[in-house]
Parts: sequence; structure tokens; C-alpha cells
Amino acid sequence: MTNFARPARRLLPWSLLLVPAAAGIPAGILWWVLAPGGLNLITRDPALAAGTVPLVWLPRDLTLAGILVLAGCLLAVFLADGKRPDPQAALLTGLAGAFAGSAVAWGTGVLAGRLWGPAVDTSANASIAFSLRAWPVLLLWPAATAVSVFILELVGATGRKPDPAGAETAGVHSPVK
Repeated sequence: MTNFARPARRLLPWSLLLVPAAAGIPAGILWWVLAPGGLNLITRDPALAAGTVPLVWLPRDLTLAGILVLAGCLLAVFLADGKRPDPQAALLTGLAGAFAGSAVAWGTGVLAGRLWGPAVDTSANASIAFSLRAWPVLLLWPAATAVSVFILELVGATGRKPDPAGAETAGVHSPVK
């Protein structure tokens, strides 16, 4: 009887999907705590505490943008460590987790605004309630992750010493003379 060896299955690093998605919960709560229109701990200006002032809407979106960019940079540090068996799969899984984390952060922040914020009349404009007006902000976590991984890999590649065995044969098979 012949024993056929099974090819080794590569498993996706599911923790790189689940951890960023779960990290969206504290990111969303932090967004509501810091942003104008939420608990407003950044400015503490009573004029910016209510969502009825249109000047609140941009800083509210920018607060989430800053949190998501920071989260993307932190995730990139874990993705660019270079000790993963399949770095491409890890990167793609991490980017999917970053997008899921962005969506969870947005949903958690809006839910926190509904649960802990004051009751608001949104008949004049839906943005009076704690919400996100600029939807592309949700792409900042995956984008910051991808750009940061690129920069970290580029800096790491320039810091590595060339392989001495490869230096002897460099140019032998090169079409450029």
C-alpha cells in the first residue's frame, strides 16, 4: 500500500483578522469619548458639545480618522516583523481585519452616541446625531496599514547587508552589461 504524502496546508493567520476587528470596539468608544459631538474630551468646548453646530462634523470625522491611522500603523508593526511563514497571506488577512475593525469602530461609536449621548432631534439633518459624514475615513485603517508595511519593509530592505555569495555572481546572467 502506497502512502501518499499530503501537501502541507497553509492556514491563514486568523488572529490577524479577528484581533483588528475586535480592536474596533475600543477604537469606536475612544472616538465617541474624544470627538466633538460625543463626550468631547479633546476640546471640552461646550459650544462643540452638541451636534447641532455644523462646525462639529469635520472634527468628529477627523478624530476617527486619526484613531484609525494610528491603529493602522500599530497593525503594520506586527505585520512587518518578517517572521511569518506566509507574509502575503498575513498581509491580506491583516488588511481584511483592518477594514473590519474600521467598520466595527464606526458602529461602536455610533452605538455609544445613541446609548450614552443625549437624545437629539435629527429632523433638520441626520448629522446632528453622533455619526460619520465622510465614509472614506473607514478606508484609512487598511490604507495606513498597507503604506506603513511598505515603508517598514523598504527601510528593512535598505538596512540589510547584501548576500556575499550572490554578489560574486551578480551580473553574470544579467542582460545589462
